[in-house]
Parts: sequence; structure tokens; C-alpha cells
Amino acid sequence: MIRRAALGALALVSCARIGEPPGGPPDQAPPLLVATSPDSIAVLPGFDDDVEFRFDEIVSEGTSPNFGLGSGDLEKLVLVSPTEEVPVVRWKRSRIAVHPRGGWEPNRVYRVELRPGIADLRNNRSKNGRVITFTTGAPLPTLTLTGRVVDWGTSRPQVEALVEAALLPDTLKYRTATDSAGRFVFGPLPPGNYLVAGVLDQNRNNRRDAREAFDTVRIAAGRDSVGEIWAFRHDTVPARIQTAAPNDSLSISVQFNQQLNPYQRLPPDSIRVLALPDSTPIQVEAVLTKEAYDSNYVRPPTRPDSAPADSAALARARADSIARADSIARARRQAEIRAPGRARVRAPVVDTADRAALRTKPPLYDRLIIRIGEKLVQARRYFVEFRGLENVSRVPGRTGQGFQMPEQKATDTTRAGADTSRVRPDSTRVRPDTARVRPDTSRARRDSIGR
Repeated sequence: MIRRAALGALALVSCARIGEPPGGPPDQAPPLLVATSPDSIAVLPGFDDDVEFRFDEIVSEGTSPNFGLGSGDLEKLVLVSPTEEVPVVRWKRSRIAVHPRGGWEPNRVYRVELRPGIADLRNNRSKNGRVITFTTGAPLPTLTLTGRVVDWGTSRPQVEALVEAALLPDTLKYRTATDSAGRFVFGPLPPGNYLVAGVLDQNRNNRRDAREAFDTVRIAAGRDSVGEIWAFRHDTVPARIQTAAPNDSLSISVQFNQQLNPYQRLPPDSIRVLALPDSTPIQVEAVLTKEAYDSNYVRPPTRPDSAPADSAALARARADSIARADSIARARRQAEIRAPGRARVRAPVVDTADRAALRTKPPLYDRLIIRIGEKLVQARRYFVEFRGLENVSRVPGRTGQGFQMPEQKATDTTRAGADTSRVRPDSTRVRPDTARVRPDTSRARRDSIGR
């Protein structure tokens, strides 16, 4: 009886486990979206059902559960607009059902977006998403917004940045995310005035949290191009000096606790450098960023020779570039996979030019170099003060800090070194044989005792 119960429990466990059937080549294709419900671009008054995404195989529920906190694996892949609440996302083997936590409201345009990243049981992830747009009685939307989100800290387009379009004046927010090049095509949306925000969503919870970098652009009715949104961390507290130290004998390096307004031009009377303890003012000649200071005051190292390039080295470099191109082509061919019953899938080629640093705005910085008119004195203290200094949020403030020049120990270079010209003793001479037999002194000792 016990043996039958054990066999029955084992059979139940084996039936409950979902896995790949034995035999045959492994399935390397991601899950394929085959149907959605309801149809997109439809007017559905009184709609009170789930929005469903159906796949051709069982998809993974993920390792993080979907409890309505926004931290579940499936919750992070679903955007329901216009609402800021975490939607109800339910896993149904080969289907994903979604509806707002507060239900569908009448006479409203809804947008349900499934982002790329749905995985099957073999962790093959889909690189494509799907958007379903429908209304519960409102007119069909016609507006499509396009633009790009840029991280101002790095001047590079931001991948998977959160985009929020608030319909004014009721601030209904529609949300989407940028692609691998930082671009977004957002629509269809209801016509009207919009306040569009680009957010660097660091925790990937599809919401703008405190201390996350963002920026906004206002779009008038009838416009569809948002342009570039340069996101940065907003701060209502003025910038403060974090450290001040000598850069060289004629300049002072000042590090701030946050990034500064790159468009600000500081007048000469807004910066003071005082020599302590008598507070003697020192003339300030220029205040520059580190890059500008190096290009104006630091001489580039000169090469001892200006010989032409070696032709053999040029040939080797050309051969290396050809070999790299061949290796990239081979890697792209190997990325093409074929699974049973599936079409050939080619790995997407990422255009690195779309991710290059942009020059539309000047780069941010949090360090300045002060060029002064006289040399800094060793072991003396100084005080640096900025007035009206703006951070990147253009909040002005006053900050100052002191520092002390280090005292360098003088080295005596007049002392004569050891005379290395003396002839060293000849170490090749044969040393005396210390192993010779010593003379017998025992007889003389006995004679002295006998006397």
C-alpha cells in the first residue's frame, strides 16, 4: 500500500512539471505572439473584460511574483495608460491577461503596451512588443508623438527610458519606453496639449521616482515632434563646494557636490580667492572647466622625433581591420538560428552610431579650475568663494571653502655622492687555503708544563 502511494505521488509530481519533451533538437526560438483581445483601434462602450496577449507556447511567469507592487517580472513588462496604478497582470500558461486595478472607465482612450522581454520555459526572450489601443466610448485617437530621450550626464541616448505624456489640463498620463537608440514613437493618442517627460527609470518600475533624472517638454496642440529630451537630476538645493585643492602653482581645482549649469557665465566679481590669515585678495584671471583649462594652459607633450609612420605598421593595421571585419561577419552568420517549425531568425544588428554622444547641448560638469595671477605659497592657507553659482536646475547659491598648500621638503642635492670610480679589490684572487693542517702546538705546551 505504501509503495503504491509513493508511486502515485511521483506520478503527480512528474505530471505537474512543465518541461521540454525528450528527443529532438532544442527549441531556441522565443515565444511568438499569435493573437490579442480586443482588437486595436476599436470603440468598445461598456468594455469590462481583460486585455489578453496569446502566444504559441507556454510563457514563463518569471521568478518575481506579480502582487500589484510593480516589482513582478510580468508587471514590469506591461504598461496600462492613462493610469499610474500598477495593473492587474495574470499569467495563464500561454496567455497574459491585463486590466486596470480600478477597472475600465467610460469615455476614455486606453493604451495597453506589452514591452519586449516575454520568455518561454527555456528562457528564450522575445525582442518584440505589442500595443493595443481602444476606447470605451471616446473618439478614436489620431495623434502620434515622436522624439528621443538623452542622458545629459553622458550626452548619450538612453535605452528603455520612461516616456510620460500628460494630457493637459487633466494630467492624464500615457506611458511608453524608448528603444535601443533612445527614440520613441508614441501613439495614437487623443489630440490636445501635452507635457512630455523623459525619465531615466533606474529601478525599471515604469514610474518616475524621487531622485531619478528627468526633464519635460511642452507640446502644443497640432504638433507631433517632441525633439530631444535631455534628462538630468533636478535639485532645489544650491551647489556646494565639496573639495578645494591646488591644481598646480597657478591654479586651484574646485569639486562640487552636484552638476552645474553649463550655460552660466560667471562674472569676475562672483569669485574670490583670499590668502589667509590677513584675507589678502588674489587676482582671478579665468574660471574654466577641466577640459578647457587643459586646452588653454597645459602644453601637450612633444614627441622627440617626427619620423614618418612605418609602412609595415600601416600594413599590419590594415590587415587587422580586415580580420576584424571578417570576424564580425562570421559572428552575424552564426547568430542566425533555425528551430523546428520556425522561420529563420536573424539577430538584430545594433547601429552604434545611434548611441554616440550628442553635441546638441554642452556636457555637464561638477568641477572648475580657477586660474590666478600669482603663485601659491607653500604651507599657506587660502579661501575660495563662489557667489551666485547655479546648479543644473538653475538654483543659485553661495558657497566657500578653505584649503592649505602642502609644504614640500627640500632635498640637498649639493652633497657629493659616493665615489664609484675607485678600483674595487680583485675578487678573482685565490684566497688562502684555510683548510691547511695547523702546526702541532701540543709538544710545546707539554714542554712548558714540564719546566
